[in-house]
Amino acid sequence: MLEIFKSTETKVLEKVDVVSKGCWINMYAPTAEEINRVANDAQVDVDIIRDALDDEERPRIERDNGQVYIIVDFPYIVHDETGLAVYETIPIGIILTDECTITVSLKDTPILEEFRKNRVKEFFTFKKTRFALQILFVISSYYLRYLKQINKKTNEIEREVHQSLKNKELYAFLALEKSLVYFTTSLKSNKVVLDKILRFNYLKMYEEDKDLLEDVIIEKTQAIEMAETYRSILSGMMNAFASIISNNLNIVMKFLTSITIILSFPTMVASFYGMNVDIPFQHATHSFAFPLIISAFLTSCTAFIFWKKKYF
Repeated sequence: MLEIFKSTETKVLEKVDVVSKGCWINMYAPTAEEINRVANDAQVDVDIIRDALDDEERPRIERDNGQVYIIVDFPYIVHDETGLAVYETIPIGIILTDECTITVSLKDTPILEEFRKNRVKEFFTFKKTRFALQILFVISSYYLRYLKQINKKTNEIEREVHQSLKNKELYAFLALEKSLVYFTTSLKSNKVVLDKILRFNYLKMYEEDKDLLEDVIIEKTQAIEMAETYRSILSGMMNAFASIISNNLNIVMKFLTSITIILSFPTMVASFYGMNVDIPFQHATHSFAFPLIISAFLTSCTAFIFWKKKYF
């Protein structure tokens, strides 16, 4: 998909058909024809555009021939085969040329939807440096938003685990922990890119741009701390609940073993009295009562001993 936008003098974002100075070119899941068109019209190397379409590409920043190329990871939500929400990250490329700004990604993202709907304050397509920093700021905001969602889901699953302790809840914990691993790795890589922008002057920035970059770094640092904290808490909870499940299994097995032992005495006594041999009191008037009394006595004594030892 290829979209071209441009801010007008009246601060309105318009969709245009041709590449021109000060425009924004947005591509997600682009075709080969769209990639070649943008490469020709914006004078950008095709390989630079394709790098952002590799879901294994690492965040980085480069500058070549007056063009600045930034790759960072942004978060998005998918669902696994069981329907559980998993938070993952994929790269997004931001290319700043003399003429325009280009964004490239494998998937459409609500992060750029904020700009397409003109919801970001002081957003202009011709202010390329500020636009790039605003994208990085919104990405950081979405990391924080998704981290809060993960924490909320963790609390919900924790309440369910207290009641049921089924495998479904543990799988949900595992999916959230996997998401936090993705987030922590991507956030740290993104922060390295931001630090390079701040130290090595990859972008021409005014004072207000530097303030915005510092805000982005603060947001990113906060997101990293939150991700690591939630991951530590979630890992501890999983270990605790795994121990609880194992302990509950031991309690059930101990209870069933105790019941089995108790019920074995009537069977054993009945087996002795059912043998085809002479046994005491077999001709007595109430001979049937003897095995019942013996079985009840052995069963009661054993049950009392097990009860005192808290086997059930």
